[in-house]
Amino acid sequence: MRDTLPVTILSGSLGAGKTTLLNHLLTEAGDRDIAVLVNDMGTVNVDAELIAEGSELDVDDGVAELSNGCICCELQDDLETAVVRLADDRDFDALVVESSGISEPAPVARLFTTESRVAALYRVDTLVTVLDTRLFLDSFAGETPERRGATEASADGDNDADRPLSDLMVEQVELSNLVVMNKTDLCTDEELDEAEELVGALQPDAETVRTSFSQVDPDQMFDRALFDQNEINDLPGWKRALADAGHSHGEDSHGQEAETHESDSGHGHDGHHHPEEVYGVTSFTYRRRRPFHPDRLADVLRDLPSGVVRSKGTVWLAGAELRVVIGQAGPSIRAEAQGPWIASLPEVEQDMYRSNRPDLDWHDEHGDRRTELVFIGTDYDEDALRTALDDALVTDEEWTDSESLTGPFPAEQGDETVIRSP
Repeated sequence: MRDTLPVTILSGSLGAGKTTLLNHLLTEAGDRDIAVLVNDMGTVNVDAELIAEGSELDVDDGVAELSNGCICCELQDDLETAVVRLADDRDFDALVVESSGISEPAPVARLFTTESRVAALYRVDTLVTVLDTRLFLDSFAGETPERRGATEASADGDNDADRPLSDLMVEQVELSNLVVMNKTDLCTDEELDEAEELVGALQPDAETVRTSFSQVDPDQMFDRALFDQNEINDLPGWKRALADAGHSHGEDSHGQEAETHESDSGHGHDGHHHPEEVYGVTSFTYRRRRPFHPDRLADVLRDLPSGVVRSKGTVWLAGAELRVVIGQAGPSIRAEAQGPWIASLPEVEQDMYRSNRPDLDWHDEHGDRRTELVFIGTDYDEDALRTALDDALVTDEEWTDSESLTGPFPAEQGDETVIRSP
């Protein structure tokens, strides 16, 4: 019987740099063969597409995706199926499971540590949390965050409702073996020392690594054997996870479980709250088959409401034949030009690409050109944002003369532009 496969579980706040880290690891993995499973909040798994875009892997070829659900709840069955399928279908040296930016890591890790067909194939190697260090410092403003003991929650879990997102950072840090302090370029040395002290207050045994743009040595992420279930059982967050004894799905169908969860007034699966319920986070996906006016789109992005903490996806810009990927995390918005739209290529190349991608969403007139943007946040007006985006689309008259339209977005493949900075 073969050895169990090591698993690195990756968590972190929205926009902290998890996807950038994964792309870096895949690029710099060396002799390691890495498989990746990505959970994303929203109907479009942007992270899985970006990871596949930046590596030699493709979705369903070492990059598995789970979308539009809680990885520790509705998607638990899907997670189990995906990791078992990966182990059966591919030979690889390590698995990285990236949870969404509002997922708590303990229930995910527990799948690999309880008696199951997954635990028979895998072992948890390291729990990694990626921090937006600037956001982490600003969230606590010099105060030491308090660890949340299991006794703080009431028996029915009501005290867990309506928690701020900063509580989720606490949860993720205290369940870490390694904390990646990212975006250090936005902090002074004194602030970085303060951030390390805050991490140490939450998880004294965690290692820390300082980085910008998630440039972490893969040797710090893999084959570390830092996870010790016997020791981590004493952590508050882990105790809460173990207390959810009946959290996983029963024998009923997956759809029935989800239906039951919807009808129980916010308590599902023996008292478990979905992260979006606990932290008040919502998301929506904006899709259009009409290009944006570059300047008007830039204005909308620069004026995003503060309640939108994360947005990401691909936009179709008038007058451009390159796909542009938008990534927003808090006050920072960047745009990167990727490959050309397939519909802009010669017909022979179009046919080749389309034959290799039978599930490609293709429009008779516009081909693969489209906008798909996911917005995630709290306390923002979705209708108003949709209206602003619609107003940024080109008019029929502008569309006929779109070659003359310009804006602040990158025009050469691989180039990146800062649309808004902190």
